[in-house]
Amino acid sequence: MVDHKKAALDYHALPRPGKISIELTTSAETQRDLALAYSPGVAEPVRAIADNPEDVYLYTAKSNLVAVITNGSAILGLGNLGPLASKPVMEGKALLFKRFAGIDAIDIEVNTDSAQGFIDTVSSIADTFGGINLEDICAPECFEIERELIEMCDVPVFHDDQHGTAIVTAAGLLSALEVQQKTIADVKIVCLGAGAAAIACMRLLSALGAPRENIYMLDRRGVIYTGRDGVNQYKAEFANDTPARSLADACKDADVFIGLSGSNLLSPEMLATMAPRPVVFACSNPDPEISPELAWEVRSDLIMATGRSDYPNQVNNVLGFPFIFRGALDVRAREINEEMKIAAVRALCELVREPVPQSVLQACEESELAFGASYIIPKPMDSRLLGRVSTAVARAAIETGVARKPVLPDYPPS
Repeated sequence: MVDHKKAALDYHALPRPGKISIELTTSAETQRDLALAYSPGVAEPVRAIADNPEDVYLYTAKSNLVAVITNGSAILGLGNLGPLASKPVMEGKALLFKRFAGIDAIDIEVNTDSAQGFIDTVSSIADTFGGINLEDICAPECFEIERELIEMCDVPVFHDDQHGTAIVTAAGLLSALEVQQKTIADVKIVCLGAGAAAIACMRLLSALGAPRENIYMLDRRGVIYTGRDGVNQYKAEFANDTPARSLADACKDADVFIGLSGSNLLSPEMLATMAPRPVVFACSNPDPEISPELAWEVRSDLIMATGRSDYPNQVNNVLGFPFIFRGALDVRAREINEEMKIAAVRALCELVREPVPQSVLQACEESELAFGASYIIPKPMDSRLLGRVSTAVARAAIETGVARKPVLPDYPPS
């Protein structure tokens, strides 16, 4: 039997500690090289940037550099374990940026419990980077932190726990609804969870056409209904004028269940009461809100997605953030706006409908994949993601006027 704990620890410790390093991109072999790299040669790009700040993109690594920043207040599903404990996760995010989009990313762990202290720290160093990826910051502070930093910084600021999850979830859901012959404007959606990811998901689904009155959001106290006490301003966006109070109440005749909460919270009895041809996204990790085996046993007419790689239809943020930042960086976008997020959703939806190359089938150890109940989201190993999603994001940035370099990138053919 494989000792997964030991394997994970060995992976991070060997052959050298950590998952990322820094490499040189130019020659440093001769005395002349050193004279150009540092004194006196480095004075020339310094002067150029002082005269024209945009030249920083010509003479430094800023155009391909992202900071992955956290305070460790909401690490994965482990909770507030502090900034130091978050470092393996942030390094892992940097690994994914490099592996999937060729982006250099540096992890930064900020040791503060103060939202304002975090904002001040990040805004003070933001000019170093071409983009800021916020990660593992607890709700509701994460909303204020992101909003403030977007206003203060002149580079894209993107909280992936919110928007990366929302983009991939939305793409998968639109595809699943098409397979189930339903439309987002008509379905009843139950969202179990009211944290950063859940609120961002519901905001994006609303932007894509889901009526607010068709969304039923639940937190630990049950349905968030109109007039309920103790509801913060972010949850209040989704207060529903309904007599439903429990998850069982909300699930009756629901077309869609989206779980961003905890394991084994959707019972077979609740699933049985959902509408015909339901869609269930049980995304709690490692254990979903209902196991796929149990869900399929109860409903043969459902489409199921999870956050796990060992089942079909994995809702995985790596389908989004590397390529979203790639597109934003390549046109030097000032922000990642709603249109750019929706462009990413549409690109994922389009890609999953195309024939799957043999290289992807081999990488995923599949004999075939075709758009349908077991394939509603592209696979992370699909090399076409870079060109499709990044191009869509870059185009949206240009069309909405947030690109400093309004030239559509030419990505390698996939």
